Amino acid sequence: MRADPSPRVHGLVLCALFAALTAVCSQIALPMPWGVPINLAIFAVCLSGSLLGPVRGMASMAVYVALAAVGVPVLAGFQGGPAAIFGKTGGYAVGYILAALLTGLLARRFGRRFWPLCAAMAIGCAACYVLGTLWFVVLTQSPLPVALGLCVLPYLPADAVKIALAALLTLQLRRRLPHGRL
Repeated sequence: MRADPSPRVHGLVLCALFAALTAVCSQIALPMPWGVPINLAIFAVCLSGSLLGPVRGMASMAVYVALAAVGVPVLAGFQGGPAAIFGKTGGYAVGYILAALLTGLLARRFGRRFWPLCAAMAIGCAACYVLGTLWFVVLTQSPLPVALGLCVLPYLPADAVKIALAALLTLQLRRRLPHGRL
């Protein structure tokens, strides 16, 4: 006879699984001429926050960033290590932690339907953009309009699609999971 895992073990497993999902999604990428690809990482970040909630979602992204920081090649293009995390685009990866937290908080409160859930995810994504872009500006001494043109504007259409797909998947999984949660 098997015993159900404790809630703590269950939570740890979910955090690890969503960190792994983010690592896989980071590798599914469309190369861009300036070097930073469009990938599916923010899709996994949105799912993490909306399905796991603010604490577990944030923890799963903290695990992902910690893995990258110690050199595990989980970032886009199989990058990892302190140079990748503390480099000019590392702020976006660190921003995943904040994005999952905000998405989880807002999705818990307002995310029962598609559009409010999309809004929660968009706010989380925007927070990631703010942190990452400020990080980029400080490290590269680029003017803000240049940073927005390189780091934000080209990614907005793809991120809108990823947010819509993550919201749809979240709503479908909630309907099919026991008690509507993981």
